[in-house]
Amino acid sequence: MKNIKRCDWVKDADDLMIQYHDTEWGVPLHDDNKIFEFLVLESFQAGLSWRTILSKRKNFEKAFAKFDPIKVSKFSKKEISRLLKNEGIVRNGAKIHAAINNAKIFLEVQKEFGTFSKYMWRFVDNKPMVGVIKKMSDYKPVNIQSEVWSKDLKRRGFKFLWPTTVYAHMQAVGMVNDHMENCFRKKIKS
Repeated sequence: MKNIKRCDWVKDADDLMIQYHDTEWGVPLHDDNKIFEFLVLESFQAGLSWRTILSKRKNFEKAFAKFDPIKVSKFSKKEISRLLKNEGIVRNGAKIHAAINNAKIFLEVQKEFGTFSKYMWRFVDNKPMVGVIKKMSDYKPVNIQSEVWSKDLKRRGFKFLWPTTVYAHMQAVGMVNDHMENCFRKKIKS
């Protein structure tokens, strides 16, 4: 698949990033556990490269109970201590506490809306927004929807989910299709 045209940000990427681009990034996602996974990973990515987080993804999955929000919401001081010593993840105390906090609120949102997916997709009228990306400078760090959603998340008590982080999440879970116009993934619906 070397001759396939992809988004320019994947041009010099390694196999892990290419696989992520080709199979996950921008695919509309409605599975709450996968959505929670991306919320955790995106919040840990703040200030770091996505490549760094992607390379530690399996470690995060193991460390955070396969991204089960019920289990993560019950993490105690013992689990926090274990996570702070885990060299396979990003050992940032504020982000670890945020993940546990966010799991609790995630469950509250599920209870209120039936699923987190129903809550989340409301911010894009339940259908993916399609960006027109012809060159790298066309990428934006935020959009109005990510700003509005981020404010709502903050109001509910979520942490480490600022507009830029929320926008990256929206791109990852297919709420926004920001594949470049000439990318083979632009028109693929999954």
